[in-house]
Amino acid sequence: MGERLGRIAAIAVKEIRQLSRDRLSLGMIIGIPLLQILLFGYAINLDVRHLPAGVADMANTELSRALIADAQASQVVNIRTRVTSAQALERLLRNGKIAVGIYIPPDFDRRVEDARRPAAQLLVDGSDPTILGIAEGLTGLSLPSRYRPAPAAMPLFAVHDEYNPERRSAVDIVPALIGVILNFTMVLFTAIAIVRERERGNLELLITTPVSTLELMSGKILPYIVIGLVQVTLVLLVGVWLFHVPLRGSLAGLYLASLLFIAAGLSLGLFISTLARTQFQAVQLTVFTFLPSILLSGFMFPFDGMPRFARWLGELLPLTHFVRLVRGIVLRGASLADMPADLWALLAFFAVFMGLAVLNFHKRLD
Repeated sequence: MGERLGRIAAIAVKEIRQLSRDRLSLGMIIGIPLLQILLFGYAINLDVRHLPAGVADMANTELSRALIADAQASQVVNIRTRVTSAQALERLLRNGKIAVGIYIPPDFDRRVEDARRPAAQLLVDGSDPTILGIAEGLTGLSLPSRYRPAPAAMPLFAVHDEYNPERRSAVDIVPALIGVILNFTMVLFTAIAIVRERERGNLELLITTPVSTLELMSGKILPYIVIGLVQVTLVLLVGVWLFHVPLRGSLAGLYLASLLFIAAGLSLGLFISTLARTQFQAVQLTVFTFLPSILLSGFMFPFDGMPRFARWLGELLPLTHFVRLVRGIVLRGASLADMPADLWALLAFFAVFMGLAVLNFHKRLD
């Protein structure tokens, strides 16, 4: 019995020594729990405030200005722009510039006195049900007694859900799932691509060929681009057929945005493959990048509810920009021209990490 325990102890000591020499695995052991507790405990905030909002004040009276001031003081919305029509508010919503539009009609004062119907309207981007629920908090606003002395029979605001009137969660989740699935599969597949060649000994054969580093990287990612587009098609078909998700925008625009996102994910995967020495390490690094992408992209939690530093970090992640693009195209009917900043962000991410992968890859055996 003692000999058996001694052998077990010897194997355990050997495993600990191996782990201590594997700096990447040791970093994951410490880094993943720290990342999780920081993201869940601090960066994730369901008490969303300061939703980006626009105002169309067609009345422009003392009473309407008091309502706007009260809405701003509630901290539910942060009024960023003022426009002159409801159509302009709808355009800002479609382009993703605002999450809430406050429309005050020309006869606002008379509606307030009448108190038998809502005096103003809230146009809300219902593609995110969480935002819709938060914006509805404005319906509890009340004007000072000198403006509305008697209890109102109607709330001040009528809420209009612009893109998800049935308030189905699938309408919001399924389009963004395209990005989540691509983000994991594309990064994982390519992260182990170079590592697998090294472990199998195939890299020796590539070294003896005239293939350049850029050619090798490009050849590695081309098959996965096709796989990614097949996944996009599959999720779209299931979403439309089974979950009745509307497709309001251009299908060509959606595929172009998906192609850019796939390229960005593949470049990150290639960069990871140049850092990892084993397939296990490649999987570890993929998971390490996947968790922040899920939590900080706006897929699970409202992006505007996060602290500023978390939003800055989220802006560096390609999934954040693709979630905006896919929801804009599928649910709001926006075009790529309406969201140029997110397109440029994906292109920049691809260029940076493809360049780093090429520079970090040495066409030799370590």
